Amino acid sequence: MTQTPGIQLSASGSAVIPPTTVPFIKLRDVSKRWPSGSTVLSHIELDVAKGDFISLIGPSGCGKSTLLRLISGLSPLTSGGIQVDGMTPENAREIMSFIFQDATLLPWRTVTRNVELGLELHRGSTRNSRRAKATELLNLVGLSAVADHYPRQLSGGMKMRVSIARALASRPSILLMDEPFGALDEMTRDFLNEEVLRLREADRFTTFFVTHSVAEAVFLSTRVLILKANPGQIHREITVPFPHPRTSAIRSAPEFLSLVGEVSAALRTVKLNP
Repeated sequence: MTQTPGIQLSASGSAVIPPTTVPFIKLRDVSKRWPSGSTVLSHIELDVAKGDFISLIGPSGCGKSTLLRLISGLSPLTSGGIQVDGMTPENAREIMSFIFQDATLLPWRTVTRNVELGLELHRGSTRNSRRAKATELLNLVGLSAVADHYPRQLSGGMKMRVSIARALASRPSILLMDEPFGALDEMTRDFLNEEVLRLREADRFTTFFVTHSVAEAVFLSTRVLILKANPGQIHREITVPFPHPRTSAIRSAPEFLSLVGEVSAALRTVKLNP
């Protein structure tokens, strides 16, 4: 195994994640077992600083989506502990937004009203301010022409773009994204990658992002975590050194392509040696 600069390896060869200066999110010896007794995640240790963009990649069944659910408080831990800005995940839900693999839109609401949903929970918001914010975000994701449509009138990719706009409407401190771009065409996917980074520059939200695309992980992230399965553990962390803001031009840079190759090689190692 080739060691990435700055990443230490334990005696067993597994990655030891170095602590960040001021951990915003802390995972300590986190494990998750299903009622059947099978272990999906085992002994996860991780420190995350404010503004980090963490991508999780790995084979199916390694616990990527489960880890997001533990951080969000949607699924209980079996053992270990998680702190989010000094709180338990359950108490930190107000500062998080979760984008699932499915759009999960309310079928009786229009596109605009679906985007407004998260804003309705915030005190002090007015109908006009909610409508203005929804309009802004629908313009961002290229859906202003269908603002008055209902979910049944949209394609799968369009539904996911509405879900993304809805999650960003509340300006979350933490954004949890479970393969949200998988249903989109490549051009729209690349565009939304860039827009998410632009929004992150403005609001500096901390992000956990699950993807099967190595190039997407490298383009978006400050750190890429490669998980292995049976049970799910952090196999390796690779720091992405490219400065922000990032633009589409970086995708063809030799340094970018080299890092994509390094991450791909590490992922192949995990898949070939479960």
